[in-house]
Order: sequence, then C-alpha cells, then structure tokens
Amino acid sequence: MSTTYLGMPTLPVFGQGNLNATESFPAAAKRELGNSQLRANLGHATHTIRDKRLRVVGELPDWEDLRSAGSATKQAVMARLPELLEQFEQNFTARGGIIHWARDAAEANEIVRDLIREQGVDEVVKVKSMATQEIGLNEYLEEQGIAAFETDLAELIVQLDHDKPSHILVPAIHKNRTQVRDIFLREMPGVDPDLTDNPAKLAEAARAHLRRKFLSAKVAISGANFAIADAGTLAVVESEGNGRMCLTLPETLITVMGVEKLLPSWQDLEVFMQLLPRSSTGERMNPYTSLWTGVTEGDGPQNVHLVLLDNGRSAALADEMGRSALHCIRCSACMNVCPVYERTGGHAYGSTYPGPIGAILSPLMTGITSEENSSLPYASSLCGACYDACPVKINIPEILVHLRAEDVDSKRGKKKLPSQMDLMMKGASWAFSSGKHLGLLEKGLPLGRIAAGRKKKITKLPGLVGGWTQSRDIPAPPAASFRDWWAKEHKDPAAGSTPTDSANTGEQA
Repeated sequence: MSTTYLGMPTLPVFGQGNLNATESFPAAAKRELGNSQLRANLGHATHTIRDKRLRVVGELPDWEDLRSAGSATKQAVMARLPELLEQFEQNFTARGGIIHWARDAAEANEIVRDLIREQGVDEVVKVKSMATQEIGLNEYLEEQGIAAFETDLAELIVQLDHDKPSHILVPAIHKNRTQVRDIFLREMPGVDPDLTDNPAKLAEAARAHLRRKFLSAKVAISGANFAIADAGTLAVVESEGNGRMCLTLPETLITVMGVEKLLPSWQDLEVFMQLLPRSSTGERMNPYTSLWTGVTEGDGPQNVHLVLLDNGRSAALADEMGRSALHCIRCSACMNVCPVYERTGGHAYGSTYPGPIGAILSPLMTGITSEENSSLPYASSLCGACYDACPVKINIPEILVHLRAEDVDSKRGKKKLPSQMDLMMKGASWAFSSGKHLGLLEKGLPLGRIAAGRKKKITKLPGLVGGWTQSRDIPAPPAASFRDWWAKEHKDPAAGSTPTDSANTGEQA
C-alpha cells in the first residue's frame, strides 16, 4: 500500500505497528461480552470518570466557546501542517534538539533502537505514550535485547501482566484492585508477600519498584501531548509525576510524536490546557505539566531527540471527510460515554486506539479494505454521545457513516454487482416513494405476524438483516398499520370514503 507524506509521494508503507486489528470487531466483541468481570470494571470506571468530567465542565460558562476554539485551531494546523512542521523543526534544532523523520513504525523503531545503542545501555524508562504503543516499540526493543520499563502506574500494571492497554487514558481500566494486587505479587520483584489490595499500599509498592529505575536510567522515552511551532517546545501532561522524573533525570531523552500534535503558538496552548484535563481525568488542571525546548546546559537531558512520525497520518489527512480525526488530543472522553465501548472494552477493537475515535482513526490511517478494519466503523450505535463529549468537536458519527460508505463501495468489486444492502436500499426507496407503494407493502405484514407466531416477536431474519436478530428480538408487526387505523377511525359514513384514499393512489407519500 502506497501513501503520501505531507502531500508528497513516498515509498510504500510496510510496518504500521499496533494499528491493524487481527480479527473482526463482532467476533472480538462477542468474546469480550462473555467476561462479566470486565463489564463490571468498565461500567464502574467509565461512570466515575464521566461524572467527574461533567462536574468540572459545568463550571465553565464558556465551555462551548473553548471547544469551538480548539476545533478551529486544529483545522488551521491541518491546513498548514507542512509549514508548521518546518517552523517547529527550525526552532527545535536551533535550541540543541535533533529531529528524525519516520514514515512508518518500522523506521521509527529502528531510529529509537539506534539512539539507545549509541548510549551503550540495554534498559530504558518510558513515559506513557500512545505513539510508542502504536508502533509497537516495547515489543520491538525486547526483540533487540533492550528492556523498556513503563513508569505510568496503569501502564506498569498492563506490562507486568503481559497484557495490552484497553483505554487511551486508563490503560488498566479493565482490571480491579484485587487483580492488580495479584499481578504485583506474581510479577513484581521484591514485593511484600502480605501486600493487600488497598490502593495506597499498591501505589506504595509501585513507587518503590520504580524509584530504582528512575535513579539508574540513562535513557528515557516519551511521547508528547503538544508541540509549539513558534517556540520549538514540547509538552507532556500527566498526573503521577513519573513523567517529570523521566523527562529530567536521564542524560538522553527520546520523544516519539505524531506529526499532527502541533499547535501554532503558546497562546493556542492556553485553550488546550483547559480542554484536555477536564475532558480526560475530570480535573481542572493536570498535576504535572512538563515543557522543554531543546537542550539547556546543566539542566535536564543533554542529548535530546524527537522522532516525528507519519505512519498513516498522511493518508488520513488526504481524506477530506475524515481528516478531522487527526484533531484528536487523546483525552478519551468519547470512550467514557460510548455504550459500545462500555460493554466490550478496548481489546475488542484490536488497535492501539479503541472506542469511537479508534473506530475511525485506525481505518483512516491503515485503510478500510481488510475485513478486520472494515468492521470497525460499524462498532457504534451512532447515538452521537461521542460528538457531544469531544473537546475539539470531532464529528465521529459523521465520519463513521462516511467510512461505512467506503466499505460498501470497496466490496462491490469491478463488476459493480449489487449487494444485499444495495437491494434493500433500492426496495426501501421504492416503498417510500409513494403512498400506494407503501400501502401494497403493508398488505404483506400479516404474513410477518403469522411468522412471528404466538411469541409476538421475530427471533430470526435472513441475510444481512439477520445481524439484528443475532443479539435482539424484533417485535412482531402490529395487528393494524397506522394507515389502516387512521382510515378506520376517520371514515366518513356519508361519503363512503376515507381521508386516506388520495394517499393510497400514490399522489402523496
């Protein structure tokens, strides 16, 4: 598959890391729905987070204006992305930083590996980073004989359990505290064998484990929440302080960042520092906000690198309808309000990016042609809660419908043979084109009532519509249609006709 890199043709993209699903969403969701503990954990966690978010968002009378400002800023960034990237590169390198460009996951992983080997170490500490998860950096470094230690508490839990994150903000959201205690007892060296599942005790055990890593690490790896073009400055926001330790103590700092994370100026950062914490953790501000601009002699890392990652972002940028998915600031607000995510969890999506944003971002970046990716845009009820929650107003339902259309078009093939969906839509068009057609169709409904039997419900339908009855029963058609009822109730005995006769001639729909 070929791609373009910021509008310029490039070589084919071979390695995209953890973006492609390995099984279809329906198959994965069916398996995850059988995990009652998962559903209980997710239900409790998502309700808690979204309730906190609603409280702090409600404090701001200009919240909708902030959302509009964030959306407008991101639109401007996408329109000027090549220019802003060049500006950022110039300012970052002028202050002693070194920039590396990576077209895909394979290139990014190799760059990071070589930078680590230059320092002669085989261990690194990591700040929580979606970009490094996306490219599968931890797994790649392990293959190369380099141990990467996650320092975010939730990421540490997932790593120790040899699991994968299931949420953008809270990677271990699918685990409760008893499960965490069992993981620590099983996997964490030197942990107290009498460790309880008290949250404070669990945090204390993790802190003692990580402190040794912070003090000995010579190389740290991070992502970035924002990059300010006119200053060459990177920003990381976090809640635990582990990021601050990684960003200041080691001699070498390597950051991996998607090219879309740019903001034009410091003034723009003000808006996002109000949007992000409220939308993600339900806080008025993040406990730790770290910013660095290149190298400062005698203070912090003296060997500073930034890997700017494309990995399918140019493909998403080229999609006029879908490019706003790149506005995402990884707050996870859409996931916390999504009824589908709340029941299936993040693993069902098969990608680094789960939930509503993942259902559009992964197909946009990697293509809609594979069976696994093509199922993701259907992992939604299109209720619109994600759009209402998004701090930068990404119209996720609209993009989902757009991608569904692309999926249908891609499956028609060269002969353009009509699919079941094509035939159904054609039939619906005929039925609703006139009152006469609809009346004829309604005359066949008694057959449906007979087929439903005494249970007064339809439990199985054929073909494509059978997807509905796989997970729900459909009520049987009523004894009489609305049109029949209306005709009966409003019949004029004197005239011997009904007000609906004209509709049945096809003159009205």
